[in-house]
Amino acid sequence: MAKRRLVKTTSRDPVTRYARAVVNGKITAGPHVRDACKRHLADLEQAPSRGFFFDLEKVERAIGFYRDVLRLNGGEYEGVAYELLLWQCFVVGSVFGWVDADGYRRFRLAYVETAKGSGKSPLAAGVGLYGLVADGESRAEIYAAATKKDQAMILFRDAVAMRDQSPELAKRLTKSGVGENAWNLAYHQTGSFFRPISADDGQSGPRPHISLLDEIHEHKTGYVVEMLKAGQKSRRQPLLFGITNSGTDKRTVCWDYHDYGAKVAAGQIDPGDDSFFAYICALDEGDDPFKDESCWEKANPSLKHGLPGIKYLREQVTQARGMPGKESIVRRLNFCQWVEAEAPWIGGDIWFDAAPELEFDEASLYGRRCWGGLDLSSTQDLTALVLLFEPTAADPHWRLKPWFWLPGDGLHDKADKDRVPYIAWRDAGHLAALPGRAIDKLAVLHKLAQIASLYDVHEIAYDEWRIADLLMLIQQEGLSMPPLAPFRQGFKSMAPAVDEFERLLLGRHMKHDGNPVMTWNAANAVVVSDPAGNRKIAKERATGRVDGIVAAVMAAGRAMTKEERPDINQFLEDPISA
Repeated sequence: MAKRRLVKTTSRDPVTRYARAVVNGKITAGPHVRDACKRHLADLEQAPSRGFFFDLEKVERAIGFYRDVLRLNGGEYEGVAYELLLWQCFVVGSVFGWVDADGYRRFRLAYVETAKGSGKSPLAAGVGLYGLVADGESRAEIYAAATKKDQAMILFRDAVAMRDQSPELAKRLTKSGVGENAWNLAYHQTGSFFRPISADDGQSGPRPHISLLDEIHEHKTGYVVEMLKAGQKSRRQPLLFGITNSGTDKRTVCWDYHDYGAKVAAGQIDPGDDSFFAYICALDEGDDPFKDESCWEKANPSLKHGLPGIKYLREQVTQARGMPGKESIVRRLNFCQWVEAEAPWIGGDIWFDAAPELEFDEASLYGRRCWGGLDLSSTQDLTALVLLFEPTAADPHWRLKPWFWLPGDGLHDKADKDRVPYIAWRDAGHLAALPGRAIDKLAVLHKLAQIASLYDVHEIAYDEWRIADLLMLIQQEGLSMPPLAPFRQGFKSMAPAVDEFERLLLGRHMKHDGNPVMTWNAANAVVVSDPAGNRKIAKERATGRVDGIVAAVMAAGRAMTKEERPDINQFLEDPISA
């Protein structure tokens, strides 16, 4: 058993100094970083009873390795000694300073999520190089890992550049490959190596001492993570060190680590996970980086040191304000806000600005002329009907009113899968759960007929490829329906409707009714363009349901044609009256 040295924290301890400054409010930080700092301070008192100790000598050794051995590269940083910033000292010192009674690392998985440009990649490369030459591990295998080889090479090239810049490492590490094609760093003294690895390598059986995962938000599955974790079992103190920006999809391994790490830091996991370290930058609820620069440091812990530059962030915000489609990218990459789509079409400010007035009486819609869009699912997905009511002399706004249906069987499972509160929405009347495991089209049609009896529905647009089944049910039931207009989903058909919907929304000519299902759909909506610039909503690119927005766009498309009326009888063998 290794001799354990109890070390009291002193002014030489940057980890605890940072934690205290964050907790005392002297350093601006978001909720999860504040929780991580509170955890560290509490563990200084409580962790020894669980067999874990904070070894200041190991902290100083790891941080000193960066300062004395590593050199940065690129631009003004070329060849400059790597002096860790205080938040980076907190990460490195926590990972290497906390040990068990045998002196081995306490933390086996570290998850670091900060905004773009904070210096995560060089930080991770330094962790890998330390593990290669200074961690006391024979035949250490160090991997820069990603789903694709090109992504894995980005972090590995940082490590290679550090090796080339460092006189100490250049004479100890043998590089295989030249320039951008370097593929291996070997430390022959201990039989160790550092190389990139990816899911498309086809490599099996890695036994990593340290695994560095770059841009975890781009991992569609947990395959790479699980492959590396499976190989750690033969190591005494393995470490999986992951870095990432915030992501778009909450059904990924990245969100799982984000969510779990936040709970671990806040002490919400019982029993606590002593092997997991999380440094997760985030804004507080109510913070809006587009309106208040004072919250920027919460997502950008290197901001006071010019990483990224304040001018750069201001430029990003200005561009996003003028280009709604860019808003989510800026919020995600620059301000650590998880967004509901990769590049959503509708910005949050724009959507919520169109929320209903408190004094608006929905009864005023009865008998008011409107056009509809119906996006009917094939079996188990969300079905949406949206009516768009034209302005009147008393009300100058177009009014949007949706209805939603889902199969009721397995609704809890659907809620877990989609990560939205379907049950609460159902109970509040925002969503109808129909009996059965597949959507009951007949029940939807009966509700549609009831709705049409209340409002002056001039026409309902419908996805053309499913219209035959719908018309057959209408005939069989003898339902009295408004005219149905086939509406194709291609670029040329959708583009004018997309443009019209956007014009009404951005021009503040439209109001919705605040239905949370519709708000969720709006947050997920993504538009794509063809070479001619025609746009359509891309369901396959969205990270959640967008059926309500598709239906609303179809309604806008029919409303803009006003008096055009398709002849529904052309689809029927036995014509019916509208």
